[in-house]
Order: sequence, then structure tokens, then C-alpha cells
Amino acid sequence: MNKAETEYPMDSGHTFLKGIFIGGLLGAAAALLFAPKPGREMRSDLSEKLSLATDKTKEVAGTLTDKTKSLASTVSEKATDLAGVVSSKASDIFSTVSDGKQQIAATLQETGQKIGATVTEASEDIASDVKDASKNVAGEAKEASKDVADTAKETKEEVQSSYKSSY
Repeated sequence: MNKAETEYPMDSGHTFLKGIFIGGLLGAAAALLFAPKPGREMRSDLSEKLSLATDKTKEVAGTLTDKTKSLASTVSEKATDLAGVVSSKASDIFSTVSDGKQQIAATLQETGQKIGATVTEASEDIASDVKDASKNVAGEAKEASKDVADTAKETKEEVQSSYKSSY
């Protein structure tokens, strides 16, 4: 045994159990003496508070539903716009490819010596158009995504603000 154990020997668990029992009795007596309201009044108050919390929750849920519908509408509009842009760019690419194909066919009929130069030129034009169209679509998709993210963030902040202010 170390020095602390020899100076302060532990009697047994009985002392600790007696302390717990006496503390429990004192706590129960204090709770009975200082109880603010009878059980019926307390249950009534709790019921009113629960009803108020339920109403606030329904109100926040309604607000959240409205904001979600608005956000879904915005996302739908942006997706529709983006689909139109993609369709337009695809049509432009198709037209470019068609034009390039016709130019190549005409050039092949005219002379066999210019085939290599014409094919290279048309390929570069198409690649450039595709690259430009891809950049445009990517830029617009990024902007639409940012708009949706900003709207979602604003909605989240409004809901949090509404929820915090209601409590």
C-alpha cells in the first residue's frame, strides 16, 4: 500500500451507500417542497408548450415547402435553358460538320491533290467549334449551378432565420 492508502483507509462501501441514500432522501424532499406546480397544471403547461412547438414546426415546414417549390422551379427553368443551349450548340455542330463534309466532297471531285489540306482544315474548324461550344456549355452550366447553389443557400439561411426568430 502507498502512503495515501495507509493514512486514509477506506472503511467499506457502506459509507458510500449511506451517503447516496441520505442524498437521495434529501433530494426527494427538496423536490416535493419546491415543486412549482401540481401535476395537472404542469401537464397542462407542457401540453400548451407542445401545441405551440407543433404549430411553429408546421409553420416552418410550410415555409420550407414553399421555398423548396420555388427552388425546384428555378432549377427546372435553368435546366430547360441549359437543354436549349445544348440543343442549339449540337445543331450548330451538326451544321458545321455537314458544311465541312460537303466542302470535302466538292474538293475531292475537283482535285485529288488538295484532299489532305482540306481534310485538315475542316477537322480544325470542327474541333474549334466543338471546343468553343463545350466551353460555352460548361460556362453556362457552371453559372446555372452557382445560381442554384446561391438560391439554396439563401433558402437555408431564411429557414434558419425563421426558425431561430420563432423561438
